[in-house]
Order: sequence, then C-alpha cells, then structure tokens
Amino acid sequence: MGLAKTEMFSNQQNEISLFAKAFGHPARVAILQHLFKINACVCGDLVNEIGLAQPTISQHLKELKHLGLIKGRVEGTRVCYCIHTENWKKMKTVMMAFLNQDITEQLDCC
Repeated sequence: MGLAKTEMFSNQQNEISLFAKAFGHPARVAILQHLFKINACVCGDLVNEIGLAQPTISQHLKELKHLGLIKGRVEGTRVCYCIHTENWKKMKTVMMAFLNQDITEQLDCC
C-alpha cells in the first residue's frame, strides 16, 4: 500500500482529514459522547460503559489524544481523560467552515 502523500494537500485539507478521522469509528464517537456526558473519565469506566476490551479502548483513547481532541492526566495508577476544550472549539470551527459550504447555483450534473 502506498503512502498517503499528505504533502500534496493543503494544511487545511490535512487538518479536516485528521479531525474527520476522530469520527471514523463508532467507538471514538461513543468515547467522546461519554466524556461530554460526565466531563471526566477513567479508562476502566469506559470499558464498562462502552463494552469493548481495555486494550481496544486504550487504542482509541490514544488516537483521540493524538488528534488533540482529548487530554489526559495521570492520577496514581489511572489516567483521567477529558475533552480538550480549546482544540474541540478549533475543530468545530474548521469543520463547520468546511461543512457549511453550499453550491451557489443548481447544477444539472446527475
């Protein structure tokens, strides 16, 4: 399989693609919804809430953290996760600008 060649695309296109990746798996959507609902979480709670194995939850948390949409802090032997507010707002701004694009005239192409 070839490389994604992300350098061929604009920073904005790459940013939109990365943000969209967060919503590309229902487990990540469920994690985000749960974090919004309780405003903080421990990984073990997510295992019980979502019903996936702990390593699977950890992988999705890692991806969401890499995307910058959540942040975590160590509390003893556990990690507490929450929504990264500033990055969430940035993501909303970028995605809404993209999703709010409209066709200016009716095209008769299909």
